[in-house]
Amino acid sequence: MKRLLGALVVVIACGVSVATVGAEQQAPTAERGTPRSLGELLEFVRQGQAGDAREAREREARFVADRGTQQQELARVRAALAERQQRSAVLEKRFEANERVLGERQQQLRARLGSLAELLGHLTAAAGDARDGFGSSLSGAEFGAARVESAAALVERAGSGVELPTIADLEGFWYELQRELAAAGEVRSFEATVVRPDGSQARTPVVRVGVFNIVSADGRYLQYEGGSGALSELARQPERRFVAAAAGLARATDGVHTFAIDPTGPSGGSYLTALTATPSFGERLRQGGLIGYLTMALGAFGAGLALYRYVVLLGTQRLIDAQLRSQRANPDNPLGRVLAVHEANPGMDTETLELKLSEAVIRELPAIERGLSLLRIIATVAPLLGLLGTVTGMIVTFQSITIFGAGDPKAMAGGISQALVTTVQGLCVAIPIVFAHAVLGSRARRITQILEEETTGIIAEHTGYARGAP
Repeated sequence: MKRLLGALVVVIACGVSVATVGAEQQAPTAERGTPRSLGELLEFVRQGQAGDAREAREREARFVADRGTQQQELARVRAALAERQQRSAVLEKRFEANERVLGERQQQLRARLGSLAELLGHLTAAAGDARDGFGSSLSGAEFGAARVESAAALVERAGSGVELPTIADLEGFWYELQRELAAAGEVRSFEATVVRPDGSQARTPVVRVGVFNIVSADGRYLQYEGGSGALSELARQPERRFVAAAAGLARATDGVHTFAIDPTGPSGGSYLTALTATPSFGERLRQGGLIGYLTMALGAFGAGLALYRYVVLLGTQRLIDAQLRSQRANPDNPLGRVLAVHEANPGMDTETLELKLSEAVIRELPAIERGLSLLRIIATVAPLLGLLGTVTGMIVTFQSITIFGAGDPKAMAGGISQALVTTVQGLCVAIPIVFAHAVLGSRARRITQILEEETTGIIAEHTGYARGAP
């Protein structure tokens, strides 16, 4: 009996739990007390079952009520779909009928046009080429963009096949072609808005030389932008002589004048672009970097030293030539100082005199050969500095390749420029210095040879005099 009662309590407790959960879902904010007796527990179970049944009936009633509404909506949608399908079929038949009519009309149009269709095709092609040519021609800076628009309208009208160009359209197109042809051989002056390199704009007189180049009143070359029709001054101009010639042409009113023309393009041209992009001498020096500056400084020092030694040796040669014509020793030149040793010791024996004269000649040699060793060192070091700059430039190039890759040549241009420029600078310094060293060495050897010849003559004369003495 006790076991049966315990099992009944467990079953009732489970039912109460389910009912409690359902009731809490319906009213989560309600507070449910804990049953204190078996009777209260049974009451809770009954109330939960009643609530579940009531909720189920309500849901079923809502479903039955909504079913009718959904059926009506479905019927309305099906009716609308049928109407749309019927309209689509009607429109499709109408489209097919229009296609047939359009094909017939086009066939009639082609039959009526005949050879005129070929003429319109040629006109369309010619007007299209003229439109592109007018847009990029330098004459557009003077004539404006109206002719480009008229050529574009003619292309559209002739290519449409619906509206034929009029006689006025053809005459206008022919006139623009003739005006462009005449502009290619004219030198015209007119006013235009010019954009300066600093971004400012100014209304100034310009000169158009055919359809090749256009310059400002002060000889500055201009660039024409076909899309916007703007004239802009080139940031870098050609050499000064070309700018001066252009300025002379801009000031002239008649006659023949020298002018540097670029026939490669109306908007600056590739040749003019290449000239303006060529680095100047100063820019070349800056490309060499620190090693390049050091090499050029070394070359300047060597050139100054060579020039100074050349002047000194030339003056020494003149003094020696004057000494050869004189009967007395003059101490202002090496030969005179050597002869002064013989004049100071007329009765000296031959061997002692020979030693003293040799000593005097040796004493003069350092002053005669001064600077030659330094020039030889400069001629040797300059190519080595160029090689050092080459290696440094290649290191910079490989670093650029590591960072930016090998796809962008501009990223490697700095290192390659440094490598090549420093090599050229080293050779440009070494070659003249080697030549100067050879010239100065030849002059120094000539002076030394004169000293040795005169010394030998003095010794021979003194030896003959000593043998002929009683």
